[in-house]
Amino acid sequence: MGSCKKDLMVLGLTGVMGSGKSTVRKFLEASGFRGIDCDVVVKHLLAEDVAVRAALCECWGDAVLGVDGNIDRASVAAIVFENKEALVWLESLLHPRVRAYWQARVEEDSSARWVIEVPLLFENSLEKFFNFTVCVSCSPTTQLERLSRKGISAEEARARMANQLPIEEKVKQADYVLFNDGEESFLAEQVERLIDAISK
Repeated sequence: MGSCKKDLMVLGLTGVMGSGKSTVRKFLEASGFRGIDCDVVVKHLLAEDVAVRAALCECWGDAVLGVDGNIDRASVAAIVFENKEALVWLESLLHPRVRAYWQARVEEDSSARWVIEVPLLFENSLEKFFNFTVCVSCSPTTQLERLSRKGISAEEARARMANQLPIEEKVKQADYVLFNDGEESFLAEQVERLIDAISK
């Protein structure tokens, strides 16, 4: 699928860490969409893909292996978020595989409505693969509070966010924007309005 075909309905869902992307995806799934979380696909590749494991070990050796001999994602993260070149290399290894995975899934069930959660959608210029792009936004204060509850420090969050577009840029580029600083019920209402809008 070189670009999004007109007879498909595929939403590209993005936003910053802690904005509530996964919550929006789950609301859409509850409304009949089929969903894919690209972060989950990455975790699967790191855990199960033999070629990915071999490439990581060839590049970084035992530094990326845990005590169980498997790829340790925390060790990989520590390497790439301190080294821009390492991050670019890792993304060049993983991102084509992730995109191939969800494109194949969509092609297998082209009659379904799909939502693909892609944190780096705009950073990787993937807009053409979707009928519509949706950005979930929240304030920096809300974001850091949510990440803190997940055990992610403000310093770690800022280090990761330094490799992403600012939320203001994502908002400007998105076809639809959902605001998630309030109650979850308010977010659910916005998702309902989104479904109405894209269904017309």
